Amino acid sequence: MIGWIIPPPKPPTKTPPEFLQERLKKVRELEAKGFLRSPRLKAAMRKVPREAFIPYNYRDYAYQEVPLPLPGEATISCPHSYPLFYEALQLGLGHRFLEVGSGSGYGAALAWEVVGPGGLAVSLEIDSETFAFARDNLQRLGYQQVVIINGDGSKGYPPLAPYDRICFTAAAPEVPPPLLEQLTVGGRLIGPVGKPGQIQDLVLVVREDTGAWRRVVVERVVYIPLRGEYGYSPG
Repeated sequence: MIGWIIPPPKPPTKTPPEFLQERLKKVRELEAKGFLRSPRLKAAMRKVPREAFIPYNYRDYAYQEVPLPLPGEATISCPHSYPLFYEALQLGLGHRFLEVGSGSGYGAALAWEVVGPGGLAVSLEIDSETFAFARDNLQRLGYQQVVIINGDGSKGYPPLAPYDRICFTAAAPEVPPPLLEQLTVGGRLIGPVGKPGQIQDLVLVVREDTGAWRRVVVERVVYIPLRGEYGYSPG
């Protein structure tokens, strides 16, 4: 069984200026390690307060490289996970973006900052408790234009398809076919594929202009299992 050691809950003691300094330091660290390259994503990670998307008793750990528990059956991924996904996607201005697994709402906020008002950010969360937490965070922090939906993300969201970029943030037995169907020609999709509790492949799928599919493994990762029709358990 592969897993992470979650730090103990405690009331936060850090001030907003301290969080800001940690945020800027984390961006520099991710740049230096090669995770973070895109100017728009760098700006987004400097701007979006990760600590505001984390439950109160875990807030002081916001910029540590450890996943943290969320309400419902979910976690917020390590800080480096977001550029790991979004840089491989080549997420950019104007893209139509679909996220499967809203978590805290942090990833959707970053994506919205990158795609801008001319783009689209849609986020799906199957767990009703996690969904409410993410929705409230996004609304409180001014991200009302993010479309967040409580539903089975493994089936995508056909009403707003197609999407230029898609990510799923929990491990699936295979890339869910409905997500591939909702990807534009020239589009990119990324997500972990493999068994729960084991090291998984972070798989990038590119739908070439010729119509061919190109698939590469970006990294080895460990994520909680995807729920839903094309996941490991029902909703």
